[in-house]
Amino acid sequence: MTTPPYPAGLTRHQVLAWRNGVFAVFAICGVGIASWMARMPAVKDALDVNTAQIGVLIFSIAVGSITGLLASSHLIDRFGSRPIMASCLVAAPLGLAVAGFGVSVGQLYWVVFAGLTIFGCGMAMCDVAMNLNGAINERVLGRTIMPVFHAFFSFGTMIGAGIGALAELVAVPIVVQAAIVSTLMLIIGLLGVRATRSERIMQADAPDDDHSTTWRQRLGIWRDPRTLLIGVIVLGMAFAEGSANDWLSLTMVEGHGVDKPTGAVVFGVFVTAMTVGRLGGVRLLDRFGRVPVLQASAVLAIVGLSAVIFVPNPWVAVGGVVLWGLGAALGFPTGMSAAADDPKTAAARVSAVATIGYLAFLVGPPVIGFLGEQIGLLHALLVVLGLIVAAGLASPAAREPHLRSPRQ
Repeated sequence: MTTPPYPAGLTRHQVLAWRNGVFAVFAICGVGIASWMARMPAVKDALDVNTAQIGVLIFSIAVGSITGLLASSHLIDRFGSRPIMASCLVAAPLGLAVAGFGVSVGQLYWVVFAGLTIFGCGMAMCDVAMNLNGAINERVLGRTIMPVFHAFFSFGTMIGAGIGALAELVAVPIVVQAAIVSTLMLIIGLLGVRATRSERIMQADAPDDDHSTTWRQRLGIWRDPRTLLIGVIVLGMAFAEGSANDWLSLTMVEGHGVDKPTGAVVFGVFVTAMTVGRLGGVRLLDRFGRVPVLQASAVLAIVGLSAVIFVPNPWVAVGGVVLWGLGAALGFPTGMSAAADDPKTAAARVSAVATIGYLAFLVGPPVIGFLGEQIGLLHALLVVLGLIVAAGLASPAAREPHLRSPRQ
């Protein structure tokens, strides 16, 4: 990318402050999600419920997420990404606080369910809005930065997991932790949003043929082959990321015979590789473009995951995990950038692509778990391998606008 003149009279300082605001929103969302998930064993004990009932609570987050994703493009088109981010960073912390109250005060299971549904809806809608706003900031800066936004989300999850672990260590009640994290989300999130700018500053220079002015027209973006192909990229790479988050530690223990602490360390290796890949991938995307980088990423992930699945040596598997993490790092953020290329359809397409990507996080865990029960976790990961191949084949759909033919 080349640096364009900043629109609407924005100065470089304002654009960089905008970038930092998006960093803050991504990071605090990661903190909120990970801090809660880290306390799930304590939630189970406090509510005195079985594993299936915990599964229902996790499903409540999924219900909220799907609701938020389906509504996001319409609400963002009506109000803009900044008001939606601000609203979500009020609603989601409120939902988290309600869930914490339900756990610690009276064991109110359905109050927890309701709180997590609100939390999931707020987080999913904020996800679409912050990706859209980040993609617009990337265009204004004239350089690739979406992977760094997602790296800050990863940093946030690391901080959130640390908060949860520390709270568990010193026996902080879940309601207290939820109140503290909710307050942090509210303050840091709203300060971050305050520094951002509306995406409408880019729409002034967009063509007048707006094809996303009504609900039906925005839903029509699902009929666009490019939307679906970008969705395949995001789906495959989200599966690559999500399957590791959910199953890597257990796969290393059951499939490669390592002990549980080693399995946890290997998961840490994967997360570190993904973070490094997102930070280092910026230069690669600027130098080589999206398509070659996505294709190379798919190859790395395929080679790495194949080593984990087919090579019985645990040390080779660890090397495969590094390649797997590096390969999975750039798919989701680059897909979001590609979805937001056209300012007039950005909200609708980002929402559609994000919805497809979220299927990996919502459907992936039970699918891998069911197959793992039948054929073993290592062989269950062949599903992920196939989806990564599909993502690599679909990668030309992410080509930058200036490199596309008129028919694309």
